[in-house]
Amino acid sequence: MSQDGVDLDKSLGYLLKEASSALRAAMEEVLRPLGMSITHYACLELLAQRPGLSNSELARGAFVTRQTMNVLLRSLERDGDVTRPAAAPVGKVLPTQLTPRGRQKLEEATVAVRSVEVRMLAGMTPTDQSEAFRLLQGMVHSLRDGGDGA
Repeated sequence: MSQDGVDLDKSLGYLLKEASSALRAAMEEVLRPLGMSITHYACLELLAQRPGLSNSELARGAFVTRQTMNVLLRSLERDGDVTRPAAAPVGKVLPTQLTPRGRQKLEEATVAVRSVEVRMLAGMTPTDQSEAFRLLQGMVHSLRDGGDGA
């Protein structure tokens, strides 16, 4: 390690990034045979939990740009996985809904993604899992609050 550098073997931030990359790769591996990307899966999952979300809300929830989500939504609409009204019922927002076909695809993807999470948590007790969840939530909260200690 250089004097000004980070000791990667002891850096929690680096380990979190490594875990995130490993999780992403494992999810991509199980979603690819289903013809899905992680963003595709995230979009369907968000719509199942919160029907009627807008393009902007879906983009935020899936951690992508509005433009990326708009391209995905057009593709999902063309494939019959989601529906959007031709005109916005209020303002400019086009609320998106899952179709039965979209729900079926989500069910298949959920089984695949859940298998990755089970594999990731293998060897951890329920207490370990709860503690890891609590700690990660705390880290996210601290970073989003700007770390000013307030």
